[in-house]
Amino acid sequence: MDYALDKITAPRLGMVVLSTDETLEDEARVVLNGQNARLMHSRIYSHEQVTPESLKAMEALMPASAELLPQGLDAIAYGCTSASVMMGPDAVARQIGTVQPGVPVTNPISAVVAALKGLGVSRIGLVTPYTAQVAGPMRDFLAREGIETLHEVSFGEQDDRNVARISETSTLAAIEQAGRVEGVEAVFASCTNLRAFGIIDEAEARLGLPVLSSNLALIWHALRLAGANPQGWGPGRLFSQDQS
Repeated sequence: MDYALDKITAPRLGMVVLSTDETLEDEARVVLNGQNARLMHSRIYSHEQVTPESLKAMEALMPASAELLPQGLDAIAYGCTSASVMMGPDAVARQIGTVQPGVPVTNPISAVVAALKGLGVSRIGLVTPYTAQVAGPMRDFLAREGIETLHEVSFGEQDDRNVARISETSTLAAIEQAGRVEGVEAVFASCTNLRAFGIIDEAEARLGLPVLSSNLALIWHALRLAGANPQGWGPGRLFSQDQS
């Protein structure tokens, strides 16, 4: 029999998620539930031990993972903050672009830079689950983008499987510690596997400052690249702004 095809008008997002990540997809659903947007995701192998070498190894695997996403998406997000620093955002976009040509690409570190600049912030407190060999290059990257880290709090965890188990209470305490330093204008909690959506509003209320997480910024930036105005879709000051 004959059939009709619906015209899809909602933004279509693709997301490349680490094999060790248990947080990003859940937090993305918090933002997208009930909204006019669609999300498709693929997985990429990531070693559970987070080191500069294991992070850089994902670069060669990127095209195969991104190729599993539908063609013609409105934006694609790669879900690893530290690997985006180690590889460089240009390498991430280039690798995805080999199989998804013409699609805007974002990643957590680029998204955070865009979010902080949009909020008018240049001095931050940083919370990470990382060891020093991973956290150091991240601070350096942010500094090159004009964002100064005034204070850092780290859990020193190398196993990404454990990062997904770090309690939001622990993350809230770290955010408060990082944010109660003179001159800090916002706090950034890094890592897509670090849960934070449940405490962002509370952290902002306690500190009187914007609080960003990797997932918050990544989902916001992907929606913006896809042409959406996600005001009110997610927690925190970032999503409270009119994005039209």
